[in-house]
Amino acid sequence: MKKLIPTLLILTLLSSIKAHANTFETIQLYTQDELNVLIKNNQHLQRVKADECQLLQDIKAHAEKVQEPSYVYLWGDMLAWGVCTERDVELGMHYIKESAQQGLLAAIEQLGRYYNKGILVTQDKDRAVRYFREAALQGHLGAQINYITLLNQGYGSPYDFEDAYRALYNSVIANPTKKKQANNLLATLGKKMPEFALKNARREFNN
Repeated sequence: MKKLIPTLLILTLLSSIKAHANTFETIQLYTQDELNVLIKNNQHLQRVKADECQLLQDIKAHAEKVQEPSYVYLWGDMLAWGVCTERDVELGMHYIKESAQQGLLAAIEQLGRYYNKGILVTQDKDRAVRYFREAALQGHLGAQINYITLLNQGYGSPYDFEDAYRALYNSVIANPTKKKQANNLLATLGKKMPEFALKNARREFNN
């Protein structure tokens, strides 16, 4: 009888551990597509926090070693705002700029917003225009809207009006509020353009 007690205790403990283990969900590392959607919707930092920072080391490794652009951007944003790690604005901006150099449109557009508003950096409207233009002409809707907003405010160059107008004019916009905003911006910019430039800007990209 004495020999059975330890065995019964072990079996009971193992059963209890298994039952508790089933109550915890293993957090999987985000796929590139999933992370890109989170970044597009500006939900990437909230997702990391919602996952209770369990993927911190994996995210850091993918940014520093694998150097995947979306993870480089995510890690930079986490550092810049102190999400799940000690805040380091300078290092965070380094990674955000690195992901922008890799061609990640979300990073390029965010740098435009930072310089436009003076967030984490010295406000520089001209630099913001350059970042917005780069992302806008590659199809980033937020950058297109911000780019034309600055052009309408007198920043940038009139030589850029036609390309800026064409990019936003040919964008597909499902959100009614953004569609109205885009139409208002285009109407304002169109008044600054000569008729031939406006006609050219309204052509499809492949014409």
